[in-house]
Formats: sequence, C-alpha cells, structure tokens
Amino acid sequence: QVQLVESGGGLVQAGGSLRLSCAASGRILSNNVMGWYRQAPGKQRELVATITRSGSTNYADSLKGRFTVSRDNDKNTVYLQMNSLKSEDTAVYYCNVEFMGVRLEKFVYWGRGTQVTVSS
Repeated sequence: QVQLVESGGGLVQAGGSLRLSCAASGRILSNNVMGWYRQAPGKQRELVATITRSGSTNYADSLKGRFTVSRDNDKNTVYLQMNSLKSEDTAVYYCNVEFMGVRLEKFVYWGRGTQVTVSS
C-alpha cells in the first residue's frame, strides 16, 4: 500500500509564499510521476504540476512562473514552492503519485490534502 502525507499548508497573505511537502511511502515503482492538484470550494480538482523521476515537469499554464515543483528521489518526497500567492490560489492541495504496474495497469494514489488559504 502506498501512503502520501502532505505538510506545509496554512494561512498566508496575498503576495506571500508557502512550500508544500509530500512524503510517499510504500511500494512505488520507479516509473512514477509525482505531483500536485488542487480543489477550490465549488470547483473541480485541477492540475497544479507534476514531475517525473528524471525531473521533467508539467505545469498548469496559469501557474507557470509562480509555482515550482521539485522532488527528492532518495526521500520519495515531492515539493511545491508557491510564490506571489493570490486569493484565487486558496484551495485544498492534494499530493498524487502515479505509476504503471508490470501488466501496464495504472496505479494512482492521493494524499488527504492540505489547506492553503490566501488572505487578500
């Protein structure tokens, strides 16, 4: 079983910064992609950013330049540095890991989420 534990959320003023962390444990295959998604009240969950084990990244277009995703493969940990935060960044942020099994079945795991609130 795979477990993801997020940390680093909280309340911050507009223009401030936060860094989220997510530590993964369990049997995670090396072809994994880790990432962050978010869900604001009344909205669907949306992509924030993902990163492969080799460091290739993918960002939501609207967040490029403000958010940076990184990872430490030795620690199975993914980070999200969020700068110049805006009130519209307020959401629950979820950590995610995906990988393909030996039979090409897809495994997807989610963390419980961490609240980020940006006050204007």
